[in-house]
Amino acid sequence: MSERRLLASGDVLAHRYELQDLVNEKLGSTTWRAHDQVLNRNVGIEMLSSGDPRAEHFLQAARESTSVTDPRFLRVLDLIEDEQHHHLVVREWARAFPLDQLLAQSPLPNRRAATVVAEVAEALAAAHEHGVYHRRLTPHQVLLKQSGAVRVVGLGVTTALSPVGRQDSLADLQGYEQLDVQAIGKLLYACLTARWPGAQVDGLPAAPTEHGRLLRPRQVRAGVSRDVDTTCDRILGTPPRNHAAPLRKAGDIARTLRLSGEDDDLHDDQPSLASMSSPDLLRLDPVIVPEGPPPGLEPPRRRPKAYQPAPPTTLERGKERARRAAKGDRGLVLLGIVGTLFIATVLAFLVGRSTTDSSDPIERSSPLRVLPVQRAVDFDPLGEDEQENADQARLAVDDDLSTGWRTSTYLGSPELGGLKDGVGLVLDLGGQREVESLRVRLAGAPTSFQIYASSGSATTVPRSLRGLRQVAVLNDSGTDSTVSLDSGILTRYVVVWLRSLPEVEPDSFRGEILEVVIRGRS
Repeated sequence: MSERRLLASGDVLAHRYELQDLVNEKLGSTTWRAHDQVLNRNVGIEMLSSGDPRAEHFLQAARESTSVTDPRFLRVLDLIEDEQHHHLVVREWARAFPLDQLLAQSPLPNRRAATVVAEVAEALAAAHEHGVYHRRLTPHQVLLKQSGAVRVVGLGVTTALSPVGRQDSLADLQGYEQLDVQAIGKLLYACLTARWPGAQVDGLPAAPTEHGRLLRPRQVRAGVSRDVDTTCDRILGTPPRNHAAPLRKAGDIARTLRLSGEDDDLHDDQPSLASMSSPDLLRLDPVIVPEGPPPGLEPPRRRPKAYQPAPPTTLERGKERARRAAKGDRGLVLLGIVGTLFIATVLAFLVGRSTTDSSDPIERSSPLRVLPVQRAVDFDPLGEDEQENADQARLAVDDDLSTGWRTSTYLGSPELGGLKDGVGLVLDLGGQREVESLRVRLAGAPTSFQIYASSGSATTVPRSLRGLRQVAVLNDSGTDSTVSLDSGILTRYVVVWLRSLPEVEPDSFRGEILEVVIRGRS
């Protein structure tokens, strides 16, 4: 019987570690769950016969792995040499199931697969920064705790336990980091398809290939999202399809996967982890009941969190409170909204009418009188410079018939030489007035003109006929014309618009307004 068989449950190693359950036997080493009698806690012990040619390398690899402090690696608590003819590596104990047991039941959903592998990639990125490499990462080396947290075991030690006589090639020695990167890609592939790229590993069947090239996860299993599928191909593809940039760093893989994993074209009735406040990584995974606990593990003493519904998020709780507050009273709430809108409309109408009434400055009973013109402005919207003897405009309202405003002289036609439709003056009354009539005194005849009025609410001098209302037309008038307007015309700006001018010299035409008098009420 070998030395290993001499050790049994109940044996105490190094005067403190009591062996309890044999967990695993692999590659000549054994893994036990033991109880630390000094600190009263469970620990895991990996042991290898001290006579094994790999024994020194086994301890050295465990010693080097202690430089990595990422909490996702199970910490090395103690190293013991030649204890009952065995070298011992004592680690913290994690109550968890290996990932290969879950994948033996079914693949993981996209988001869960991306989250698990992102955790592993972040842990390995931290190890690579310290110059430590795993080199033997498989699903069996990834543990999922009952809370959903991820743990990685075997950092460095698994390499030391490779079969006797197995030597790494020069390419392996120069590419330890790339070995881990490729292993992360294979782990992602396995989480999506429950198959391992290459040969059969940890009980998972080999992934299918076509013409020597690995099939993408979407070609193996329906429902794999495009972004996770592309990420997997960027790691394992040689080269990646569609000229995608390859992923060659564990940190880059982790960052990419954190943004990946949404299901394509599938309705997932489980909410995304991105909107969850729970820190558990796999809380919403489908419940997977293993066929039995691993050898030596006690059955769970309490219901795992993975079986429990996740607590609602803050947004979900707020929506539920609002729904409960309105339940049974929706009719009253709707009636209240309609009533509020009706009252607001009535108030707005009354305020608007009151404002309109109070803003009307016209006293209807006041007598007609001459309305003072505050200013006169030349009006030439069709001219090149939009001006026509602007400095003379005030002379048309100065109560002096010896002065006036003249147009330019036009040749060939009384209709302003055919250059434009008209030209004139804008008379500003200073505010809203009711205009009854205009008396226009002209120099020369015949003259055709029109009268325009702005809206009562206008506050700026018009620069075009747009927005003005035509209120009177006189064709071929004499030098003194009185124009009566319809009653009730309220305006501030009155425009006298000359359309046809008298002849002042042979084939030369020019208009002149000597005086404009406006009568009305204010």
